[in-house]
Amino acid sequence: MHFLKGHWQLLLLITVIFLLWTTPVVLPLKFMIVYLHELSHGLAALLTGGSIVEISLSPQQGGHAITRGGSRFLILSAGYVGSLVIGAGLLTIALRSEADRFVVGLFGAVTLLVTGLYIRDLFPLAFCTLTGGGLLAMARYLGHGANDLTLRIIGLASLLYVPYDIFDDTIARSGERSDAFLLSEEFGGPVMFWGGLWLVLSLAVVFLCLRYGIGPDSNIPLGRFSRTKEQRSSRSG
Repeated sequence: MHFLKGHWQLLLLITVIFLLWTTPVVLPLKFMIVYLHELSHGLAALLTGGSIVEISLSPQQGGHAITRGGSRFLILSAGYVGSLVIGAGLLTIALRSEADRFVVGLFGAVTLLVTGLYIRDLFPLAFCTLTGGGLLAMARYLGHGANDLTLRIIGLASLLYVPYDIFDDTIARSGERSDAFLLSEEFGGPVMFWGGLWLVLSLAVVFLCLRYGIGPDSNIPLGRFSRTKEQRSSRSG
């Protein structure tokens, strides 16, 4: 009961996300997760000495990242792993820090930078421009509570969806041309081996993130920073 009382907001968010997942309400969130997946491919290319040629999304919730050079193995592996790590990072920041507005603003600025440098197609151009601008406006004009909630939603959705996506792409439909399929073609090993490896890794990350993020000293309610500021102001007056 103590756990339920301390973390009801997080449990409620998880429930709402799952209930609405097949509805149009969460389509922007699904596009965001695809964007994080493709961005992770691109970041892996940059970090291993390569470059990004193009990043794109489709209205059918697909996408691609065209890269040049870098470590092909790490680039192919980075889609699921990278979006998982980003989701875990955003959720942990929301639960464990008061840097929400800064992180939301940074996220928006990076999205606009990626849009200007690497996105050419109309749909992802519109989506990422609106998303980046919206995140910047949120960081600038809204309080800690709204920014905290945004990070929790994006972080939770990405963190919890990745294991399902890995299973669906690489195990349930192992014949499809997924990242694991390409990895199998280029480096050997069955598609299900790579999918299973990523799935185990993703579940471990989810477990560790939730265990750390919702620990006994992480009960940070929405809007705490705003109330603290008000309390400090009244004390100084």
